[in-house]
Amino acid sequence: MKSSLLGQSLIGFSRGVENADSFRAVNPSTRQQLDPLFFSASQKELDIAAGLAEEAFTFYGSLSGADRAVFLRAIAVEIESISSELIARVEEETALPHPRLQGELARTCTQLRLFASLVEEGSWVSARIDRADPNRKPLAKPGIRSLLRPLGPVAVFGASNFPLAFSVAGGDTASALAAGNPVIVKANPAHPGTSELVANAVSRAVQLCQLPEGTFSLLFDSKFSVGAALVQHPAIRAVGFTGSVKGGRALFDLVCARPSPIPFYGEMGSCNPVFILPGAMRTRGLQLARQLFESFTLGGGQFCTKPGIVFLPPRDTSAEFSYALNAAVMQSPPFVLLTPRIGAEFNDAILDRQHSDLLHVTAGTSHLLSASGVIGQPTLFETSAESFQANPDLENEIFGPTSLLVHYDQKKELVDAALALDGHLTVTVHAEEEDLKEFPTLLSILEKKAGRLIFNGFPTGVEVGHAMVHGGPYPASTDSRSSSVGSMAILRFARPVAYQDFPDATLPRELQDANPLGIWRLVDGRLSKDPV
Repeated sequence: MKSSLLGQSLIGFSRGVENADSFRAVNPSTRQQLDPLFFSASQKELDIAAGLAEEAFTFYGSLSGADRAVFLRAIAVEIESISSELIARVEEETALPHPRLQGELARTCTQLRLFASLVEEGSWVSARIDRADPNRKPLAKPGIRSLLRPLGPVAVFGASNFPLAFSVAGGDTASALAAGNPVIVKANPAHPGTSELVANAVSRAVQLCQLPEGTFSLLFDSKFSVGAALVQHPAIRAVGFTGSVKGGRALFDLVCARPSPIPFYGEMGSCNPVFILPGAMRTRGLQLARQLFESFTLGGGQFCTKPGIVFLPPRDTSAEFSYALNAAVMQSPPFVLLTPRIGAEFNDAILDRQHSDLLHVTAGTSHLLSASGVIGQPTLFETSAESFQANPDLENEIFGPTSLLVHYDQKKELVDAALALDGHLTVTVHAEEEDLKEFPTLLSILEKKAGRLIFNGFPTGVEVGHAMVHGGPYPASTDSRSSSVGSMAILRFARPVAYQDFPDATLPRELQDANPLGIWRLVDGRLSKDPV
């Protein structure tokens, strides 16, 4: 397996050769450095990749949806063909369990096939036709037709916590390719071997489908310079990013400072607040304690949908819940976190909260906090709604197995806390019918705070489908109108183009009178598949 990895960037069909800065992957469970040596891309190599992508866009951007669907399905097949080797390498680089990785690989290929079906059918382009009316008074009405067209080369950043589904061939790449854009991926340095294996699979699909070599490239970097240069390169027309608020905001600011700013779709920090209302606590407190523990420790608490803040009724009504939750935390073994950096940042944040006068540690041990490495011990903190509102820093995400319990005494405290929340990916409400009557405005408030509202469930687990929204108001994402999961993700990487009074034969096939692709179109304000 290791001999198949070269540790060099994939620039079109060629390999990086300058080999300046080097690094290795680290097994987080053993702290062992892994072979081979990986080499960061140079500025020259980045320029070549960007130039190839720009050249490829002329051909790939005009490819039919049916042909792009063939390509996306070919990527899925190529990834599945190396599943054993791939999962073995991911396990080495992440210490994530085998069943989790099998599920993530399946999800990755499901996403690719979802977008293949979407572009093959074709209606996603939102074709609109307003027919001309030369007899309209006082002025003749022109014939105007519009649809969504691809943007151009897209830069994608691999995420550390989903080495397959949000990485080289993950949702950002799949949706950008589906829309007709060449992609340059900046590999996450936490799993470079995984990234190279998947990139090789994508490259084989590019060649099998006889597409231009600039359709896809992969760039390695141990730090930040390649990513910073990539988002500022004039050939790049959009960026897809999943990661921390700090990293995402730094890249976002670089993008905004470009002479010609481009869309930056950053999915960043989220604490995913959970509201447990009194009726729900009374009827199923023990069940909620078990489910909450499973949710905030799932994957070592390293999911962007981890419930990091939980609003609870007064202590005297939630004692049974608290006892059961604390017991689960105390009995839990520590988790191996994904990288030394994630482990260090988690343990530093836990120490800071332990020293805070605002918070009380209700469960969790501290004997591992001084250890260097990637161990994270589940820990619970508790505070009052008053303290939470007075200290906005308590809403900051801590990546790892921890959550903050916030007790409210009065209904007004809960409503005020909801109003004060920043943007999040999800908000969850556990309630009975009586609760909804007691808190009539809560749902309307929370709708403004997140991209996905969950009722009587938990936020970990993001279904890949057509209705899913994985985004939210800042800082959850940089554009609350978008989703990085599900078929709506394709809309990030396309723009509307209108054609006025063009001859029918010169129009894109989606807009021609005969509707040769048989797609749904908005014709004079009414949806139709009929010719015009």
